Amino acid sequence: MKKRISIVLALLSAVSMSVCGCSLPEESVKEATEFLNDNGETTEASDEASSATSEIVVINDLFEPILEENTEEVTEVATESVSIDESTEEEGKDHDVNVVFFGDSQLANGRDEGHSIANFIQSRVPYCNIYNMAIGGTTASVEQTTSDVSAEKLTSTSFLGMAYCFAGKSDREATLAGSYPDILETMNSIDPADVDYYVLSYGTNDFLNNVPLDVSTYNSEADQAHALYNSMLMAIDTLKKVSPEAYFIVMTPFYGIYVNSDGSYLGDSYIVSNGIGTLADYADKIKNVTEVENIVCFDNMYASKYDLYLDTAGEYLMDNLHLSVVGRQIVARLMAHEFNFREGNEPYAYLETDFVKISEFEPEEYYRYDEGQMKKYYPESWEKYIRGEFPLAQPTQEALDAYKAEQESGG
Repeated sequence: MKKRISIVLALLSAVSMSVCGCSLPEESVKEATEFLNDNGETTEASDEASSATSEIVVINDLFEPILEENTEEVTEVATESVSIDESTEEEGKDHDVNVVFFGDSQLANGRDEGHSIANFIQSRVPYCNIYNMAIGGTTASVEQTTSDVSAEKLTSTSFLGMAYCFAGKSDREATLAGSYPDILETMNSIDPADVDYYVLSYGTNDFLNNVPLDVSTYNSEADQAHALYNSMLMAIDTLKKVSPEAYFIVMTPFYGIYVNSDGSYLGDSYIVSNGIGTLADYADKIKNVTEVENIVCFDNMYASKYDLYLDTAGEYLMDNLHLSVVGRQIVARLMAHEFNFREGNEPYAYLETDFVKISEFEPEEYYRYDEGQMKKYYPESWEKYIRGEFPLAQPTQEALDAYKAEQESGG
């Protein structure tokens, strides 16, 4: 059965448009009145690409739809798994890689069906345990209606609230038991001290909720908790204290497209503004956070890792902003290199050079870097590679024969 995804149209003050974002609570959503085609594509956006303008389009009261994804087709999507010769590895818990995910629906989507970004990463990283605590519709900043942001009183599913819960500063039972018992169970199953990696994805809902990009550090704690940049810093610093050995990967919001109720193109993430900034501005602010915290920024806005832009959006997005299953697989393939490099499973060249052309993406494909190029440009990695020290990047027989001949000749 083919996938059919409904798009909810929200009536704006001046323009009726479908805005693609992360899911809101049920009571905030209108009745579904329009559908994408069976391929999950919005052809009108591409057809009218020539009408794009560099002028900023300010639209107030942006809304986001809940996606109703038919999971029967999703289960048919091929997934890939990695295998290594376990006889060459030491046995025991030392090999476990514990990855905690906090974020919005970009990380939450597909979790129940086993087709989230986290699940696809797990299939590519040996000994990987995933703890996916993403919640659709959430912001990094504390909800604007919450005036008391003190940790001991906060019951917020924002990133700052979740960080406080995980660190034991806020009451996780009061925050999660009622609406998110499964998330609470996941949170209770992992000690912060045992976390090896955090993957974070926020910013889109902050944009859609007109959250300030930042405030001065001289502002009150409440003001900082209600701003994107400041709340991100507060949350990450909280997690660093309870997980001092953890490595952080922070995803920017994804490039997306905005269309009117009739499907006509209004603008993209570089053009449409909420009156404070564009989604690209919010992505830039996330990047600023990673620079200050000296952690990894995983770019999803500027096509540095895969060619996401107006003409390819229909191939990796379901509704102009939410990732399709293929989109999640693309992100997982690229992000898995972050883990596999640091866990010694792959050479740095794989992390540095892999770039996905969306139209050519094959879900079951495992990236291999050209051996000649590795030898030339990554000599340190090459020596380890040719000796077979990377479980997920083994040399070809041709390379082994050439290396053996070179050694025998004294070259």
